[in-house]
Amino acid sequence: MVVLFALVALAIVGLLAGVHWYLWRRLVRDTTARGGRARRAGTVAAAVLPLISVGALVSGRAGAPFALQQALAWPGYLWLALVLYLTLALLAGEAVRPLLRRWLERRDAARSGQPQPEPEPIASPAEPPADSCMERTPVAVDEAVRTETETETETATTDAPPPPSRRLFVARTVAVGAAAVAAGTVGYGTYTVLRGPRLKRVTVPLAKLPRQAHGFRIAVVSDIHLGPILGRAHTRRIVETINRTSPDLIAVVGDLVDGSVEDLGPAAEPLRELRARHGSYFVTGNHEYFSGAAQWVDHVRELGLRPLENQRTELGGFDLAGVNDVAGEDEGQGPDFKAALGDRDPARACVLLAHQPVVIHDAVDHGVDLQLSGHTHGGQMWPGNYVAELANPTAAGLERYGDTQLYVTRGAGAWGPPVRVGAPPDITVVELAATRA
Repeated sequence: MVVLFALVALAIVGLLAGVHWYLWRRLVRDTTARGGRARRAGTVAAAVLPLISVGALVSGRAGAPFALQQALAWPGYLWLALVLYLTLALLAGEAVRPLLRRWLERRDAARSGQPQPEPEPIASPAEPPADSCMERTPVAVDEAVRTETETETETATTDAPPPPSRRLFVARTVAVGAAAVAAGTVGYGTYTVLRGPRLKRVTVPLAKLPRQAHGFRIAVVSDIHLGPILGRAHTRRIVETINRTSPDLIAVVGDLVDGSVEDLGPAAEPLRELRARHGSYFVTGNHEYFSGAAQWVDHVRELGLRPLENQRTELGGFDLAGVNDVAGEDEGQGPDFKAALGDRDPARACVLLAHQPVVIHDAVDHGVDLQLSGHTHGGQMWPGNYVAELANPTAAGLERYGDTQLYVTRGAGAWGPPVRVGAPPDITVVELAATRA
C-alpha cells in the first residue's frame, strides 16, 4: 500500500513538473530576453507558485494552523485552476502558431514586393592612370562623399536594435491570448461560486408513494465544503436559499466540511437556522472522514440536524434512510444497507440519502425507490465533467436504474479551487409525486 501511494505521488509530482515546465517555456522563455528581469521574475514565479499550491493541498491534512491554511488557500488553489486553463489555452495555441507565422510571412512578402523609387544614375568618370598626378574631378569628389555617407548610414543601421522577430511576436501573441482566456475563465468561475448556489426544482414520481404524500418537497444540498476559503458567509447564503423554499424536509448529503470542528465550527453555525416541517437530516461524505467524522456527526446534531448513520426513520407516506459514505470503510464505519433497510416494509416507498452515486446498485438490490446523492460536483471545472461521468454512474441530474431512480446534485460549494466552469452550484428541491394522485 505504501509503495502504491509513493508511485501515485511520484506520478502526480512528475505530471505537475512537466506541466509547469511547459508553461514556463511558453510563457517565460519564449517571450522574454535571456538574462532579463522579466525572465528571472517569471522563472521564480514558475518555481514558487506550484509550491504554494502543494502547501494548500497538504496543509490541512498535515495539521497546519488554520491561519496558515487560509493564507495558502487562495493563491494556491487559484493557481491550480489557472494552470488547467493556461495549459488548455496554450495547447490550443499550438495550432494557431503556424497559421500566425504564415500570415506574417505573407504580409512581409507583400510589403517587400511594393515598387520602390529608382535612384538617379550617377555618371562614372574615367579612371585616371595609376601614375597620374592629376587631381580628382568634382564628380569623383562627390562620389567619395556619397560612399562615405552610405557607409556611415549602414553603420548606424547596424548599431540600431533590430525589430522583434516573427517568432517572438508569435510567442508573445499566443501567450497574451492564453493568459487572457485563462484569467477570464477562472475569474468567471470564481464569481459563480462566491455568488452562491442557484435553486433547481425536480419532480420525481414514485409508484409506492401514497396520495397524502403527493407534493412532499425535499431540499437537497450537498458538497458545501466549508474550509479555509468558503466560510460562514457561504453557509448563510445556503441557509437563506433553502429557507426561502419552505421545504417539508432538508437533506444535507455529505461533504459539509474540509477541516476540524475546532476550526470550522463557527462557519457551520448558521445551519442552526435551517427550518423545515419534518426537520433536517445529515449523512456523511468522504471529506467528513478526512476531517473527524465522529466529531462532526456530534456537532451537526447540536446544530439541530439529525444524522442518519445507517439508519431509517418512518415519515408520513415513505421511509427516509441514510447510509455512511464508503470512505468510512477504512474506519469500520462504511455503509450498511442491511442495518438501514433490512427490516423495512417493502410496500412503503423509500428515499435513501447516500453521498456517492456509486452505491446505486446496492440501493437497487434493497428496493430503494429514490436515492439522493452528491459528491461529483458535476465535474466542477470543464473538462472535469468527462472524468466525473467516467467515475460515476450518474454525474448530475435524474436517471433510472431498474425500479430505482437516482438524483445527483452538483453541490453547493467547491473543493480545492473555488472555481466552477460548466457545472454551476445548486440546491435542488425534489418534489415527490404519487403516480396514483
